Amino acid sequence: METIKNIWFEANRIYMRTTEGNVLSRPLEAYPELQDATTEQRNDYTIEDEGRAIRWESIDADLHISSFYNTTEPNDQNEVAQMFKRFPWLNVSEVARVMGIHKSLLARYIYGISKPSEQRVAQIRHTLHDFARELETV
Repeated sequence: METIKNIWFEANRIYMRTTEGNVLSRPLEAYPELQDATTEQRNDYTIEDEGRAIRWESIDADLHISSFYNTTEPNDQNEVAQMFKRFPWLNVSEVARVMGIHKSLLARYIYGISKPSEQRVAQIRHTLHDFARELETV
């Protein structure tokens, strides 16, 4: 079974070399915790789960080797991305917290890595409308 040998970061991407010599790569946009991390935080990782996972304790992030097999590249030409582009001051972490989802999931929707259901898009829209109503009371 293919396992993780080492990782590195370059040009807004994370690269992984496997024990079989394969090099896999994903855009950092797919992993907001890593994209927002410092170089020191990114380099402070451990390989766990018998070589199948990477753990960054200081930023509470985990990646499994299987996530590198997804070759979908970011596509920010989607409805959720357009909402956040229109209002760049929106805090993704806070929107996700209010919605009750992890910020990395919302970021994957924004970057087009994952496609939200129509119900999830409606929930995002509803949350943003709630924020707008609250701002009107100020």
